[in-house]
Amino acid sequence: MKKQLIGIVGLLLTFGIAMTGCSSSSGVAESSSSEESNRVSSSQTASQSSEEDDNIPSLNATELTVQFGDGGESFIMHLEDNSTAAAIAGYVGTTEWRLPVYSYDESDVMEYYDVPSRYEIPDNSETVTEAHAGEVFYSDPNRIVLYYHDAQINEDYTLIGTFDATDEFANAVENNPVLEGWGNQIIVISAGE
Repeated sequence: MKKQLIGIVGLLLTFGIAMTGCSSSSGVAESSSSEESNRVSSSQTASQSSEEDDNIPSLNATELTVQFGDGGESFIMHLEDNSTAAAIAGYVGTTEWRLPVYSYDESDVMEYYDVPSRYEIPDNSETVTEAHAGEVFYSDPNRIVLYYHDAQINEDYTLIGTFDATDEFANAVENNPVLEGWGNQIIVISAGE
């Protein structure tokens, strides 16, 4: 009986050791599988980041239409050939933008429009020391700046487009009516008429 008991204990020990080995190799497999999963996850994250850049809608436009006020006359903004202008055109191509108008210290040469932060716009800024009437710039983060008169400046901007700087254009900017009930002026930017 003792021999049987020792045999059973030996068998249990052998079985236990074998199971420990299996468990250990299973743990290695799980660890390896987990590491591979992390690598896949991190490559998926990198891929998603790249896809976010690719998620900027594409609109092969060379111009956008801009109105100063809801019922204002339409003016054409001729777009620059850069990724910043392309991103803005792509977003505007999916839905027109109605943006409030702001200016620095009641400026008589420029005004700016804040774009909602949900739009990711690439920045290609350079130092600009002179702005000409009709030039439109992007200022990071998410601000469009329009100069409707010439100005000496020192700003980091990306040129995104230009308007024909006619008297009618300057008058439309300067005489943009305040939106009733809102207390602010607006501009409407769209992909076309």
